[in-house]
Amino acid sequence: MKIVMKFGGTSLADGDRMKHVAEIVSKYYKMGHKIVVVTSAAAGVTDDLQTAVERASSGDRGYVDGFIKKLAQRHEDTASAILDQKSKEVYMVELNERLNEIKNVLLGMTYLREATPRSKDFIMSMGERLSSPLFCLRLQKMGLDAKFLNGWEAGIITDDRYGEAKPLMPLVLQLVRERLGPLIEKGIIAVVTGYIATTSDGHITTLGRGGSDYTASILGSALSVDEIWIWTDVDGIMTTDPRIEPSAKVIPELSFGEAAEMALFGAKLHPKTLEPAVAQGIPIRVRNTFNPDNVGSLILNKEIVGQEIVKAVTMSKNMSLINVNISKDVGVANALSNLFKALLESKIDTVMTSQSSSEPNVSLVVQRKDVDISCKAIRGAFEKLGFQHQITADNDICVVAAVGAGMKGKLGTAARIFSAVAREGINVIMITQGSSELNISFVTKKADGERAVRAIHREFMLGGDKNV
Repeated sequence: MKIVMKFGGTSLADGDRMKHVAEIVSKYYKMGHKIVVVTSAAAGVTDDLQTAVERASSGDRGYVDGFIKKLAQRHEDTASAILDQKSKEVYMVELNERLNEIKNVLLGMTYLREATPRSKDFIMSMGERLSSPLFCLRLQKMGLDAKFLNGWEAGIITDDRYGEAKPLMPLVLQLVRERLGPLIEKGIIAVVTGYIATTSDGHITTLGRGGSDYTASILGSALSVDEIWIWTDVDGIMTTDPRIEPSAKVIPELSFGEAAEMALFGAKLHPKTLEPAVAQGIPIRVRNTFNPDNVGSLILNKEIVGQEIVKAVTMSKNMSLINVNISKDVGVANALSNLFKALLESKIDTVMTSQSSSEPNVSLVVQRKDVDISCKAIRGAFEKLGFQHQITADNDICVVAAVGAGMKGKLGTAARIFSAVAREGINVIMITQGSSELNISFVTKKADGERAVRAIHREFMLGGDKNV
C-alpha cells in the first residue's frame, strides 16, 4: 500500500509522543508500505508563535528574548529525549538557524510596531520547520531511510494570499510527482512539513489553520496513494464533540459529501482537506495516535446511507453573523450582485447565506476572522454606488449543523430538529439547508450552542448508549 500519514500537534507534543509516532511509522514501513509523513508543529507552538507576533508588533521587545529561550528549551529537551548525541548536534545546528531567523524578524516587528501578512507567515511557518526535521532524525536513528523536506521542497507552491494561501494545483501536482514519486518508489520515507508552502518567487506562505491536513491531501492526490491517514487524538470522526456530549461515538464510514459538510461546520478537519482527495477518489482514514489498533473512520467517495437519518451534529463558535439591510429601490438582483462582488474582491467566503423573499435584505455567516473586512468591503461598495444601507455584525453566535445522507427526501427531519431545539427553549436566529440535502444548519446564540447539539444528538439517538 502507498499511504500518506499526517500527524497533528498532540501526537508530536514531546519526546515520548514522538517516539510513539515513530514506532507507528516504523511498523507500517516494515510491513512493506510506501509512506509519506506529514507533520504539524508540536502542540501549542503555533499558538505561541501567534502570541509572539502580536506582542512583537505591539512593540514589546522584552518579550522576544524570553520567548526564544522557551522555544529553544522545549525543542532541545525533545531532541535530548529522542536522539543520540551525534544526531542531536545535527539538529541543534538547524534549531539555532531557525531561532535566529525568528528572533530577527520579531525584533524587526518591535521596531516597526507592525506585522505584515508576509512576515507573519514567515514566523507562523516555524513550528513545522522545527518539529519535522527533528522527527525525521528520530526515524533515521531507528535505522529507517527517511528524508526531510519543507512543503515547498516537496512541490507545494501557492498564490500570495498570506495566511490562507491557495495552492497552484496543476503545477503542484506535477512538482510533487517529480520530487516525491522517485523517493517513495525507492523505499524512502519522505517527512514533509504540513501547513506551509511558498509563492512561485520563494516567499513563505501558510495554508490556514489545520492546513497540515490539506498538505496531506494534496500529496496523496498527486501521488495517487491508496489511502490518506489523518492521525489525531480521537478514535475517528465522532457523532459530535465528546466534550459536549459524552455518549458520542465513532462513525465507521461516511461519504466525502458528509465529511465536507462536517468540516465546514466545525469538525476537526480542514475545510479544504477533502478537495484534492475527492478529485482522485482517494479514501481518507481518521485514526487515533494513542489507540493505533483502532481502524478509525473511513471517508469514501460514495454515498453511505444506513439506518441513521442524521449521522452527526457539529458546532462552530468561530463564526460571525452579518445582517445587511438595503433600500427597496435598489432591487434584489442589483443589491446581491454587488454585495457578493465586494466579498469576492476581498477573497471572503461565506459559510451560510439567507435572503428575505421580498426585500434586498441578506444575512451572512462568515469566519470570525473575516467579519471586519467583510463589513468594510460591503459598506465601501454600497457607499460608492450610493445604495442606502445598514450593516450590523454579531459575534456572539455559533452555527449548529445536523449532517447525514439519510436526510435526503426524509419527511419531518427538520421538524424533529427544531422541535428538539425548541424544547430546550433555544431561539434560532437563521436557518439554511443545502441543495444536496446533506445538512440542515442554523445560527443561535453562542451560549445556547452546546444545549442545541445535545438536544439533536438525543433526538436522533446518535450516542453509544441509545437510552441517553
